[in-house]
Amino acid sequence: MGFSLTGTHVIFFIASVIIASAVSGVLVAVITDVSNSLSDRGERVQEQLDTEFKIINDPDYIPTSGSDYLFYIKNIGGNEIATSNETFQLFVDGDLVAIANYNFSDSSIQPDEVTTIYVDNSEISAGDQTLRVVGPQAIDDEFTFTI
Repeated sequence: MGFSLTGTHVIFFIASVIIASAVSGVLVAVITDVSNSLSDRGERVQEQLDTEFKIINDPDYIPTSGSDYLFYIKNIGGNEIATSNETFQLFVDGDLVAIANYNFSDSSIQPDEVTTIYVDNSEISAGDQTLRVVGPQAIDDEFTFTI
């Protein structure tokens, strides 16, 4: 004899419960992965928002020290910023300044503090110039000035 109608229904019920469990397990894994990705992205955005600086020189008067021009950077974000030739890149009128031709007075800047960038005067010619400073998290500031 074969299965009765009730036996067939029980088999289909068990099979549908197994399939539903598998689908819900996949959905839970996908939702957890998406949630973790959004959390990581949120942390990166928060860190980027807390990392901010501004060039605060007078555009009509750039001070000098020896053979260097002095530019002042203020940390206006909420995080400490490491200042080195590896964490910052400088561009003058779109040209990358060689790492050997600039340095910082401090190794880091606390929030609301100011540091000095010493840029070799061979990198900057007379006339109107634009200095672009790119720091950690690709945060940048641009400053137009006259020598």
